[in-house]
Formats: sequence, C-alpha cells, structure tokens
Amino acid sequence: MPDEYQAPVPPKVSVILVVRNQIAELRRAIAAIEKSTGREQFEILVVDRASDDDTPDLNEEFPQVTLLRLPFDFGATKAMNIATRTAKGDCLLFLSPGVEVEPGTIMSLAGRIENDSAAVAVCPLLVDDTGGPVPQVLPLPDRGFFSNASERPPSKSVPDIAPGNDTIDVAYPGRDALLVRRQFVAGMNYFDERLGHHWADADLALRIHRAQKKIRICTSVQAKWHPPVSAEPNDTAHQADRILGAAVLLRKYDGFFAGLTFRIAATLGALATFKLGLFGALLSSQKLDGSGAG
Repeated sequence: MPDEYQAPVPPKVSVILVVRNQIAELRRAIAAIEKSTGREQFEILVVDRASDDDTPDLNEEFPQVTLLRLPFDFGATKAMNIATRTAKGDCLLFLSPGVEVEPGTIMSLAGRIENDSAAVAVCPLLVDDTGGPVPQVLPLPDRGFFSNASERPPSKSVPDIAPGNDTIDVAYPGRDALLVRRQFVAGMNYFDERLGHHWADADLALRIHRAQKKIRICTSVQAKWHPPVSAEPNDTAHQADRILGAAVLLRKYDGFFAGLTFRIAATLGALATFKLGLFGALLSSQKLDGSGAG
C-alpha cells in the first residue's frame, strides 16, 4: 500500500534580502546563508530593486534562492512588503547583504524567539573582522530624532553589553539583521508604504514598543557586519523621500500638526538654503517610488 501523501513542511524562517546593485555583497551573504545549519528549515527570498548589475542572473548561481525582480526601484518599504507577502515562514529574517551570518545564526535566532513570548523580534550581535561589536542600535524615534531628516539618519551606537548578560533589550536596531514574527507584521497590516524608502523599520520599532513587547539582541548569537562597498545615495530624491516619510511617521505617532509643521519647516528650510530641487520635490510630495506622500 503506497504511503499517504504528506504536504511539504513550510519553512520555519524566511530570509529576506532587499538589494539594489550589490551583487558582490549579495553573493557573500547568500554563500554564508547556504552553509547554515538547518538549511532545510528556511527559504531565501531576494528582492531586486531593478539592479543593473548581475543580480538578475542570481538564480543561475544559487538555484535554491527565490529571486523577485522589480521593474523599477520602488524603495525598500514596498520591496519588504512584496517579500513579506510572498514569504512562507513563521518568522522573517530581514538581512542586509552586508551581513555575513555564522552557520548557527539563523536557527539560534529562531529558537530564541520561539521560546520567548515577550519578544516580537530578535537580532544577532553584529561584529567586525576582529570580533568586536559594531554600532547597531538607535534611540526610539521622536521629534528630535528627525530634526536632521534631510541628512542621513542619526548614527547608531554600540550595544551596551553587560558581562554575563546573554540578551539586551533595545528600542530600535534597524533592519541589518532583524528576525521578527510574521504574525506581528501581518497584524499591523504590513509595512506602511506611505513612509517611503527609509522608515519602515522605525515604524516597526514603534509598533512593538506600543504593544509592550520586546526587541532583543542575543549577544551569543553573532553575525559579521561588513562596511558597505558604496554609500547609500543621498541625492535630492532620497532626501525628499526621507523627509516626507518622517513627516508621515510623526503624524502617525505625534499627531497631524506634528507631521505638518515638520514638513513645512523642512520645505521652507530647503527654500532658504537655495536647495530648489529639494524644495520642488517636497512641494510636490514626490517620493522615491514615484507616488505622492500620503
């Protein structure tokens, strides 16, 4: 008598990499992921934001990777949503292509969150080539946090590691290496695309804080962080997207007038400093994905 049909077991973790023109870093990151213990228990999703390097040919090198190719650079938030809705895992590991996991990183994180009902998200400790911790955490976003939103986001700081402490509660670790419960992301109706390219991880941190849940760094679970080969663009389009997204986030958490006054101040500031391209982009509400700010 033939064995009864058994449905495929869904993956425990969906590893998500959102990339644009980062093929060398991406190859290194995926090669490390493929060497992970418990590889059969997770899937790898790469969302390519319209790269013009060799990223579209990635499947030839890594046939086990699911490559989601976008026809246009819609920004990170929309790409994260596409991956999240495609993902089959109970947990989502958002991973920068500049992060190289150790063989036990992914399954260790999955085990930690599975046994910690208070935690919605967990992170590995990011270290450099010498094994020393690198800047990884930010304060919870507030009005002061966004005071220079037209520039790059505030600098991260090194986690405060106490001797003998295996976990550190943090407010906002970004998304360089962040494993989060998929159910929580679905419960917040996924990532708010009105935030544009930059602030989906800030919104997630604030939602977790308001739910009185935890984000933890597991100091004994590590991954190597590599400096980016090239800096993230900081042109007029990215500056405008960053400001408009910050205004949306302030409106969500501090009220309509907080978002409005922030946006007006940024727009007038661009005009006063003769940044006419930025002024025009803010005036027309033009975000990176081509849509207007919500």
